[in-house]
Amino acid sequence: MQIVGYDALDGGLLLSDADARGIGARGADGPPTGADRTGSGDDGAASAVEYVPLDPGTELSYALLDRHCAGTLHEGEHVACDASDAPYCHDHRRTWVCARCTGTCLKDEMDCFDDHAVYLAAFAPERFKVGVTKLWRLETRLREQGADRAAHVRTVEDGRIAREIEAGIAETIPDRVRAPAKRRGLHRMVDEDAWSALLDGFDPIETFSFDYGLDLDARPVAETIAAGTVRGTKGRLLVLDRAGSTYAVDLRDLVGYEVEPGSDARDLQSSLGAFG
Repeated sequence: MQIVGYDALDGGLLLSDADARGIGARGADGPPTGADRTGSGDDGAASAVEYVPLDPGTELSYALLDRHCAGTLHEGEHVACDASDAPYCHDHRRTWVCARCTGTCLKDEMDCFDDHAVYLAAFAPERFKVGVTKLWRLETRLREQGADRAAHVRTVEDGRIAREIEAGIAETIPDRVRAPAKRRGLHRMVDEDAWSALLDGFDPIETFSFDYGLDLDARPVAETIAAGTVRGTKGRLLVLDRAGSTYAVDLRDLVGYEVEPGSDARDLQSSLGAFG
């Protein structure tokens, strides 16, 4: 089995039993989905994908083996790739062109005519970012990112205008917060004074406060594992309890690993709470 994706909204892993051995999936002329790629000893057939929910209390027990390209997902099926690059090789690495937009459309034809929201998001204790999303996806997008607090500050008629506004705000407020920074604040609360000061320069349409139920009193140890008792997820961060310690796993760091049922036998760093 291989971990080929994750669900950052509800918390879940996507597993495939596709066998990448012998697949020559790196040709430059294949389609983006990889569905028509063929190779020696394998016809590149798609395999079903299993969804493993990461609900609190779930016991995960997967040992991590070799890691390679996670291939492609298309209409609920997975096509494997044997390239050594992980989580994705050059042919399967996708860049969402809209994420680079600052108001001048980078597509051949603009297609983002839905209402868009410009928002501010807070990650404990005092990491802030500006972002945009389609208006109907606002709360979903905030939860996918693991935001602790958020404020909807503008609604505009299309994505081009939204990206232009975002680019202006990003001159003083970052437009991204990396996973390690989010992980460092998992056990903290948002600094209310800093958040209030940030909002003083805006007129919020609505505000949000999210609780992911992690109930942490110390920073989890950063690790890449898929074995332990699930405490919960916050965006793409998975929090696991194992052998008296608590670990925080970036789900993206699991993508591409071949796995087999059974606990990981590696020696792991323990949190200070394990010695109490």
